[in-house]
Amino acid sequence: MKWKDAFGSAMEELRAIRALLAPVARLDDSTVGLTALHGELTQTRLKILEVVQGGVTGLREENREVRRRQDRMISDLSDTRGELRQLLELADILRPLAELRGPADEPGGDARPYTGSASPALDPDPGPGPAVSAAAQPPTSTDTDSQGGTMEDSGRQAQPEHEGQDDALKKAIEAAYQGDTTPTAPSSATATAGTGQEQDPRVTHGVLLLKAAGVASADLIAHRDTWEWLTALAVDHPHFRTPPSVEDVKEGRVQTVLSGRSLIGLLIKLWETRSTTTPLDADWALATTAYNRIAAELAAVDGEGQTIRIVLDDGLPHETGD
Repeated sequence: MKWKDAFGSAMEELRAIRALLAPVARLDDSTVGLTALHGELTQTRLKILEVVQGGVTGLREENREVRRRQDRMISDLSDTRGELRQLLELADILRPLAELRGPADEPGGDARPYTGSASPALDPDPGPGPAVSAAAQPPTSTDTDSQGGTMEDSGRQAQPEHEGQDDALKKAIEAAYQGDTTPTAPSSATATAGTGQEQDPRVTHGVLLLKAAGVASADLIAHRDTWEWLTALAVDHPHFRTPPSVEDVKEGRVQTVLSGRSLIGLLIKLWETRSTTTPLDADWALATTAYNRIAAELAAVDGEGQTIRIVLDDGLPHETGD
C-alpha cells in the first residue's frame, strides 16, 4: 500500500509542477506569446517612424518655403535698391537743368508763358516806361525752346564722345590684361587720376573681371553672416548664381565654391558698393575687404593649375593651395 501512497504523492507533485509551468507555456502561443509581443513592437516602431518621417518632411518643406520667401525678399530689396540708385542718378542729371532754368525765371518775378501775341514787338514807337522793358524781354517759351535745342545738340555730341571713351577704356583693359605695362587709359580717366602716369582704377577692375572670366571655380571661406551679406548683395546680378551647397565648418565658418561667372557678378557688386557707400560705413568696410581679398587671389593666378582660395578670416592662412 505504500507504493500507492508514493505514487499518489508523485502525481500530486506533477500536477503542481504543471500548474506552475502553465503560464510559461503560454509564451509559445503565437497569439499571446513572445511572437505576438514582437509583432506589436514592430508595428508600433513602424508607426512611430512614419509619424517622425512625416513631421520631418513637413519641416523640410516649410524650411524650403522660408528660404524661397527669403530669396524673394532679398531680390525685392535689391530691385528697390537699384531703383533708388536710378532715381539718385536721375536727380543728379536733373539738378543742373533746374539750376539753369532758375535764373531765367528770376528777373520777371512773375514770369508768364508766351501766348503768341506779337503786337508789343510790332509797336513802331514804343515809349519809355515799364511797358517798353516788358516788351523788350524775350518770351519765356523762346528761352525754353532754345535751352531744349541746346541740350539736344549737346546730347548728340556727347554720345559719340562717350562711345569713344568706352572703346579707349576697353583697349586699355585688354592691353593691361595681355601684359602690356603701359596701357593707354582714356583721357577722362587720366584727368581724374591727376597725372598721366597713374593707371585708371577702372582698368585694374576690368583686368580683374577678365581674370575672373577665365576661372573655373574658386573656394570661398567666410563666416556665415558674411556669406549671407555677400549673397544678398550679389543675388540681383544676372551673372551671380547661388552655389548648390554650402558646407558648415567649425566656429560658424562656411565653405563654398563659386564659379568664374558668379565671381564676376560678385566683383561688380562689390565695386559698386565700395564706390557708392560713404567711408567708415559697414557696407563700405565689408565690400572693400572682400574686393581686396578676391583681387589679391586673382592677381596671383599664373595659369599653373593652382586652386584659388579666398579666405575672409584672418584666423586662417591665406594660402592658394588645397
